[in-house]
Amino acid sequence: MTTPATTRLYLQDDHCYEVDARIVAIEESSLAFDQTCFYPGGGGQPADEGSVSLTNGQSLEIVSAHADADEIIWHVSKLPPPPNIVGQSGRLRINKARRLALMRYHTVLHVLNTIALRDYGGWITGVQINTDYSRIDFKLDGFSKAMRAELEEKVNAVLEGDHALKSYYISEQEFRERDDLLRTLRVEPPVSHGCVRVVEIQGFDAQACGGTHVSTTSEVGRFSIFRSENKGKINKRLYVRLE
Repeated sequence: MTTPATTRLYLQDDHCYEVDARIVAIEESSLAFDQTCFYPGGGGQPADEGSVSLTNGQSLEIVSAHADADEIIWHVSKLPPPPNIVGQSGRLRINKARRLALMRYHTVLHVLNTIALRDYGGWITGVQINTDYSRIDFKLDGFSKAMRAELEEKVNAVLEGDHALKSYYISEQEFRERDDLLRTLRVEPPVSHGCVRVVEIQGFDAQACGGTHVSTTSEVGRFSIFRSENKGKINKRLYVRLE
């Protein structure tokens, strides 16, 4: 019997932190459910962590998650799950504080990458989101202390503007016709069932993205660039922090 693709609840609700779900498959220490609130990682955002409470009263710590080629999300348990539980239900819970921190950083990087490209021609070449800081690499010529200060000022002005965020889907054909939705030179967002997900910061920006974000830019906090490194002749790595 073929295991069905996992319904990804976080795509409809970034603030979905727990849900009842049915176990549809087990492979070693990994469990697949019919639906999930766990983000499986991608786009520089790490996978969620959390737990699943089983009907027998046992709780399993989920240390990671990943999606396979069939769009099944596998939840990696710290300990092997008990046998013969396929078909049973469990309560999935993600680490809410960790998810919120990742959403704040993912959102501010949208603001930063839009300003970097719009005002300075900076394309993303790499990104890694963490809970206490994040880093982002740009193909960016002539980076200076003055540009750093300008970026901080412009990003914080957008955050303080209290712009609401929303997500929606467009067809792959429309995506191919719109170069304004891309922020990277080499990596394109995944196409699922002929559609591409777009995250829009209303009144400011829209870009293709499959990650999770806050509801409004005012939830992000104050932004700063606390370090920079050269990663090639015109490749600049910026380390950013939120208050």
